[in-house]
Amino acid sequence: MKKLSDCRVLLVDDAKANLDILVEGLKSDHKLSLALNGEMALQAAARNPPDLVLLDIVMPGLDGYEVCRRMRQMPQTAEVPIMFLSSLEEVQNKTRGFEAGANDYLTKPFDLLEVKARVRSLLKAKAYNDAVKEQIAGELRVAREIQMGMLPHDFASVEAAYDVGLGAVLEPAREVGGDLYGVCAAGQDRLVVFLGDVSGKGLPASMFMVRAITLARLLSRQILEPELILARLNDELATDNPSGMFVTFLCGVYEPGSGRLALANAGHCRPVLLPAEGAPAWAVKDLGTALGFEQNLTFERTELNLKRGDTLVFYTDGVTEAFNTSEECYGSERLLKEAASLAGEPAKAVVAGLLERVRAFAGQAPQSDDIAILALKTGRGACVTLPGQPSQLQEPASPRA
Repeated sequence: MKKLSDCRVLLVDDAKANLDILVEGLKSDHKLSLALNGEMALQAAARNPPDLVLLDIVMPGLDGYEVCRRMRQMPQTAEVPIMFLSSLEEVQNKTRGFEAGANDYLTKPFDLLEVKARVRSLLKAKAYNDAVKEQIAGELRVAREIQMGMLPHDFASVEAAYDVGLGAVLEPAREVGGDLYGVCAAGQDRLVVFLGDVSGKGLPASMFMVRAITLARLLSRQILEPELILARLNDELATDNPSGMFVTFLCGVYEPGSGRLALANAGHCRPVLLPAEGAPAWAVKDLGTALGFEQNLTFERTELNLKRGDTLVFYTDGVTEAFNTSEECYGSERLLKEAASLAGEPAKAVVAGLLERVRAFAGQAPQSDDIAILALKTGRGACVTLPGQPSQLQEPASPRA
């Protein structure tokens, strides 16, 4: 925890006599910065953020109320304690000060011992809060490492075994998040890929994500068809779900020997099909129902026959619901249009290119949601397609055990 002697106090008053008294009383206990008006105070706080601000109200130019409001809007000083030292002693003045964001209010003429006591109290509270935040931040960093460690990153062995190209990225909006993806080698001629988005953000979503991805990996090796994987996964998640959380989920089973790709959707964003020849299109029609609400749900299957060089792109709504500084939404149609420019690229380049386009669109706007993207591209002739057979949507076939 930070020592009080290392804490910096910013003194703001247009009367030099008042500053002299404060400096004399506080210089042996804390580091000090001085400002004779509101503008100087804001500049000093931005340049060297203090641990506490002692602020006069009646000053030329910006008064103390406005300085306080602006400091609360600055990231550097949004949580720095502010104490007003003012000759204004009416209740309405004090009320206005607290409404502006002050933590304390002391009227002039003040007793220096009381000022020092209140300064120590505010600094101790801030030092304790900072220490707790740092501890939580450290734990979240570890949680993020654990969460990211559950996701596959090196696809080399899978790509060689199934003659495909794979690329994936996950960027939580916070330290941890609820988006997930997976690639499971479920058999010699069966590769399972999935991507999901847990409701909410932060730690609750990340814990539900861990449960969902663990179950999905296990079920992918036991069950052949994607719609049956989703049905069983839904039953497991809905069985004991007191928090009422849910996850949208997209599951695909790829058979490189035939080029067959079976897809099932549980309320997730429609994946994009980038054919080697032709325009991009949505790979499924129906969204389905998210997992975790209730048991005994059924899901439909869509089948694709992929040709060599076709690419399928899974993504979460952090892509389509990205906003820019003008509060415009990236949107599905923009995604489909910009994905077209990535057709023919390797899977990793498709993922990187799409993420780059979303970032460029958002600009300086903060990331509003977790972002996950997974791309699968058919490889060097592993997909056997009959002459003249196009990549297209087909009617769902009957489930296989």
